[in-house]
Amino acid sequence: MLKEFRAFIARGNVLDLAVGIIIGGAFGKIVSSFVSDIVTPPIGLLLGKVDFSNLFINLSDKTYPSLAAAKAAGAATINYGVFLNTLLDFLIVAFAVYLIVVQANKLKKQEEVAVTDKECSFCLSKIPLKAVRCPHCTSQLSDD
Repeated sequence: MLKEFRAFIARGNVLDLAVGIIIGGAFGKIVSSFVSDIVTPPIGLLLGKVDFSNLFINLSDKTYPSLAAAKAAGAATINYGVFLNTLLDFLIVAFAVYLIVVQANKLKKQEEVAVTDKECSFCLSKIPLKAVRCPHCTSQLSDD
């Protein structure tokens, strides 16, 4: 069982997946910081000095000056500001993943378009690139 597990872990796709998850987690933290520390403060300033992470709907009878105070008191709240930050995080990560997939697909298409055949100069049939004689008209081909 240990040998099977070792063989499973040693496969390239499992290691690639592990690396992807680790890098994805780190990228997610960077995007979260980017959203909460760089993007939302100027937007909040434009909207009248609003701190998105402190936007909430209080479901209890008492009023609280901040989300932290409401949480400390154990009040039930709907934290839509935190949700907006998380939604913005998701959209940025999704867009970054989209850009990566688009570029990977372009590279994949370029690899697929690799030239594997040529045209016979006598009968204009498609023939393998390394062919020295045309299989259709049996003409001897030059090394062009």
